[in-house]
Amino acid sequence: MEGTKPVNKKLAAALSGGAVLVLALSGCGGDGNEKLDSWAKDVCDAVQPQAKKIESANASIQKETSDNSTPEDVQKTDAQAFQDMSDAYKAIGTAVNKAGAPDVENGEKKQKDAVTELNTISASYASLKKQVDGLDTKDQGKFADGLKDIATELDKLSKSGNDALRNLEEGEVGQAMARQSSCKAATGPASAT
Repeated sequence: MEGTKPVNKKLAAALSGGAVLVLALSGCGGDGNEKLDSWAKDVCDAVQPQAKKIESANASIQKETSDNSTPEDVQKTDAQAFQDMSDAYKAIGTAVNKAGAPDVENGEKKQKDAVTELNTISASYASLKKQVDGLDTKDQGKFADGLKDIATELDKLSKSGNDALRNLEEGEVGQAMARQSSCKAATGPASAT
C-alpha cells in the first residue's frame, strides 16, 4: 500500500486548498442596508449546510489518507466526496441564483458571474468523480498514477477561478454576509485563503 500513500496525502492537501474557497467571506461591521442584509441572510442560510457538506467531504478524504486504506476504499471515499462537493457547489449556485442580484453596483453581473463559476466548479468535481470511478484498483501502480492526475486537477481547481465569488463577496456584500450568524458559522478558521 506504500505507493498510494504519498499521492493520497497530496490529494488531501490539494483538496483542503480548494474546498473552502467558497467560504472566504470577509469584512465585518459596516452600516446596515436592509435589502442587502436580507439578500445576505438568504444566501448565508443556504450556504451553511452546503459548507458543512464540503467540509465533511474534505474530512473524509483526509481520514482516508491517514488510514491504511485499500485502493477500493480510497476510490469509494473519494468518489463520494467529489459527488458531495459537486452537489454542494451546485446547491450554492442555485441559492445565489434564487436570491437574485444583491442591492449593490453591478449586483446583477456579480451574481450571474458567481452562479456561472459555482456551476463550473460543480461540473469539475463531477468530472473528478468520473475519473476516480474509472481508476483501476487492481493495479497499484496505475491507481497511484491515476490519483496523481486527480491531485493535479484538484490543485488547478483550487488555484483557478473563484474570482467571481470574490467579486460577489467584496465590499458591502461581504460586510452584509459577515453580519449574518449563518455565514459566521459556515466559516471556521480553516476557511481562510
